Amino acid sequence: MEKVFLILHIVVAVLLIFVVLVQEGKDPGMRGIQGASSDMGDSFFKKNGGTTKEAMYIKLTTTVAILFLITTMTLFILG
Repeated sequence: MEKVFLILHIVVAVLLIFVVLVQEGKDPGMRGIQGASSDMGDSFFKKNGGTTKEAMYIKLTTTVAILFLITTMTLFILG
C-alpha cells in the first residue's frame, strides 16, 4: 500500500512542478519597458475573471497542491 502512495506522490509532485512552471509570471517583461501594464488585454477573456487561462492554472495549482499535501500526510502516517 505504501508503494502505491509513493508512486502517486511522485506523479503528483512532478505534475505540481509542471503546472507551476507553465504559469505566466506577474512581471510584465518587455511590455513594461513600453509602459504597458500587465493587465492590458492580451485576451478578450480578461473581463471574465473565472474563464482565463490564469484562473484555470490557479485552480489547477491549488488542486494539485492539495493532492500533494494529502499524499504527503498519508505517507507520513503509513511510515
